[in-house]
Amino acid sequence: MSSSKDDSKGEVTNVKEEHHAELLEQSKIATHMEHSLGVIEAVKLYPMAVFWASLFAWSLVMVGYDSGLIYSFYALPAFVKKYGTNYGGDIGYEVSAKWQNVLGMGTPVGQFLGAFTASWPMERWGRKKVFWGSLFFSTAFIFLQMFANNIHTLAAGEFLAGILYGTYVVLAPTYASEVCPLALRGILNAGMNLAYVIGQFVASGVGKGFSERTDQWAYRIPFAIQWIWIPILAGGLFFAPESPWWLVRKGRVDEAEQALRRLARESPKVDIKATLANIEATTMHETEVEKDTTFLECFRASSRARTEVAIMVQIFQVITGISLIGYAVYFFTLAGLPTSASFDMGVGNTAIGFVATCCSWVFMSFFGRRTIYMYGVGMMAVSLFIIGILDCVPNYTSRKGLAWAQAALLDILTFLFQGTVGPINFVIFAEIGATRLRSQTVALATSSGSIAQIIMTVVVPYMLNASSGNWRGKTGFFFGGLSTIATVWCFFRLPETKGRTYEELDYMFEAGIPARKFKDFKISEAREVEV
Repeated sequence: MSSSKDDSKGEVTNVKEEHHAELLEQSKIATHMEHSLGVIEAVKLYPMAVFWASLFAWSLVMVGYDSGLIYSFYALPAFVKKYGTNYGGDIGYEVSAKWQNVLGMGTPVGQFLGAFTASWPMERWGRKKVFWGSLFFSTAFIFLQMFANNIHTLAAGEFLAGILYGTYVVLAPTYASEVCPLALRGILNAGMNLAYVIGQFVASGVGKGFSERTDQWAYRIPFAIQWIWIPILAGGLFFAPESPWWLVRKGRVDEAEQALRRLARESPKVDIKATLANIEATTMHETEVEKDTTFLECFRASSRARTEVAIMVQIFQVITGISLIGYAVYFFTLAGLPTSASFDMGVGNTAIGFVATCCSWVFMSFFGRRTIYMYGVGMMAVSLFIIGILDCVPNYTSRKGLAWAQAALLDILTFLFQGTVGPINFVIFAEIGATRLRSQTVALATSSGSIAQIIMTVVVPYMLNASSGNWRGKTGFFFGGLSTIATVWCFFRLPETKGRTYEELDYMFEAGIPARKFKDFKISEAREVEV
């Protein structure tokens, strides 16, 4: 009897081993095919993957729009008169630094909570259902922003909307990284930044369009415009496939296969079975290494270094100048430019950001993630120090050319940020985590970025505000110093992930390969040595 049971267990074990070996063989085929695909060919073979990833990315238009809108309102006379304080004299009406902090912190505090709590429902119910719920509540919270009769209600609206924005920031890159082939992973995740910039660009244009109005609709209509995105997203989401990686983790392999077939065209260069085997093999391997999918697992073993990278690139994205760029219109007015010219410069600034993000796609074709990010923060440091130096020139206030020079440098800073750090940040933190811990890793990175944004939201208004620090361009010294620190960290700790499948990244992190050696490391040679 005992012998019969042992034989039965042995047969089951053999079947599992044979299945695992078959998955590994199929996985190798999928890895080879992934590496052989170029960007153009991948777009032709996976058009629906591009479409669905772009649909999810469209949610970040809302995030960028709201963040750009509230900061531009500080230079909008109708908004400032409604929610600000009359200081008299040359200052006149101004939203105090205290309330700029409260309003500015509403969204990042909400994003922190939204991002931190998003991973659990995403793993429990899937990407689509969480997206549906987020769209429903976004519709309701826009009402609160639009019809706020006092600054307290407006702050509450910003906070509640921020919770949903945090969810979108986790959802969009997570989904894109799970439906796209390797060749498109970087470009489509960089597209998240483009969606964010589009939102800021629309906000700048709307702010400029209503800057001459003196009634309450000067700021209420811009809030109402946010409803435009909801039906567009909801209409597409109804037909979108669920993430095949999530389906495999839930044991719904047949549904995962159907989802994969909806992402690609039929072609000899597309092997759905091999791709599915690669997902299964990677999931099985990660389950053996780290059985749980909790936040705590992100700080254990090889995942610790991956989590560090995701968190730090997100924090540096916030503290290396984007906070100053966010106050562009307000910065221009403090520098002495007329209100109309400040809004014009603000629109131009976001247009530059749009062009720069498109350029980042070209940069990624020639350079790796590490190179673009590290050189980006380095060049930003130089630009920021120059902005600070110009503000120290004698008789600054009487020399209007200096204000225009700082405005031009802020545009250069925007190009550098949106062409390097901004889009590459999305690429890195979306692909660096283990697939089983991806939503948790993205959530931790987004939450950490939100904390950094909260700190900057407190600090920057007191630096810039005419009734407080009145640093003007001297804030460049502060952000230039932080950018220098970021550059040093990148040199020692940021690995190159371009052209690596998730299976390869698992191997390299588990092997403890130093960050600076990722680019030239040969997986095949290392495995031969092990054998």
